[in-house]
Amino acid sequence: MALPVIGLTGGIGSGKSAAAERFAELGVAVVDTDQIAHRLTGAGGAAMAAIAREFGSEVVAADGALDRAAMRQRVFADPDSKRRLEAILHPAIYDESVRQLQAARGDYAVLVVPLLFESERYLPLLARSLVVDCSEDAQVARVMRRNGFTESAVRAIMAAQLPRAERLRRADDVIDNNGGLAELRLQVDAKHGYYLANLVNAMF
Repeated sequence: MALPVIGLTGGIGSGKSAAAERFAELGVAVVDTDQIAHRLTGAGGAAMAAIAREFGSEVVAADGALDRAAMRQRVFADPDSKRRLEAILHPAIYDESVRQLQAARGDYAVLVVPLLFESERYLPLLARSLVVDCSEDAQVARVMRRNGFTESAVRAIMAAQLPRAERLRRADDVIDNNGGLAELRLQVDAKHGYYLANLVNAMF
C-alpha cells in the first residue's frame, strides 16, 4: 500500500461518517466502502447488471439503481440471498478500495469499513484500527431519527453486527461518541495528531 492505512469502523449509528468527514477536512485521504457500494449499485453502477441477473427486476428501481428497501427485505428474510449479494458486491468493493488507497496521497489514509472485523478481508491492509463507539441506546435513537426505522429494525441490524464489546476489544484505538459533534471532532483532531506523530517516528 502506498500509505499507512487506518481502518475506521463502528456499529450502525455510531458516528463513523462524521468522524470520516472530519478526517477529510484535516486533509487525510478517506476511502469509504459504503460510498463505493452506493456507486456500484446506483443507476448505471458496475454491479447492477449482475444483481439484476441474480435477483430479477423486482430489486431494481425505475431509474436502474438498486431498490435498497426491496433488497434489504429480501436479505433479512433469506440468508442465502445475503450470501449471493455479498458474492457480487464484496470483491468489487474491495478491488475499488485498494485502487483508491494506492492512488491516495498524504501522510496516511483512512479506510471506512462498517463490518471491518466481521469480514477480516481488509485487516491485512491496515496499520491500525479505529472504532467510533457509543452506547447501544444512542445507536438506536440516532438510526431511528436518521433513517425512520423502527426500534426493532435497528436492533435487528445491530444483532447482525459484531457485539459492541468484541469490537472494542479488537480495536487499536477508540473514539467515544456519546457526546455531541463538537466533542467527536476534537477527538478526531487528537487522533490525527497521534497518527502523524507516530508515522513520523515510524512506530506503526
